[in-house]
Amino acid sequence: MKKNAKTPSESSVEMREMVMPNNTNALNTVFGGTVMSWIDIAAAMVAARHCGKPVVTAHIDDIDFLAPIKVGYHVLIQASMNYVGRTSMIVGVKVTSENPYTGESRGTTRAYLTFVALDDLGRPVEVPGLTPESEDEIRRYENAKIRVEHKKAFKGTQKKK
Repeated sequence: MKKNAKTPSESSVEMREMVMPNNTNALNTVFGGTVMSWIDIAAAMVAARHCGKPVVTAHIDDIDFLAPIKVGYHVLIQASMNYVGRTSMIVGVKVTSENPYTGESRGTTRAYLTFVALDDLGRPVEVPGLTPESEDEIRRYENAKIRVEHKKAFKGTQKKK
């Protein structure tokens, strides 16, 4: 176990947005790119809070748009640390839309992002470990570990030029 390990709750982030007309397409639903931007911002805050260093997005994995979000709806973005390697961190993000008039909410987007912590010269630097506590945090950690193993195995099968 790495020293200075942190729990996912120590760095988790919740942020809210409201879908305005300038965020929407011709169908009056939010642009996917806008949601992706919100996801990246929330996940970057989690990664920076976890390691106490500047971070950069290295990979976005498995972003799923499950349902549209209408103009005027409120958006809840929840992000938490799922897994850490030596210099990289995987953050899971869940997006939920809320109808402000009825209170109805539904999951709309989920994604997994990998960040790398950087030193003052922009080089990757080691990050604190992660100590998942709850059953949900442990499940997310184990799933992220499998995701990392699959990604490494897939890279090994790629043909080189």
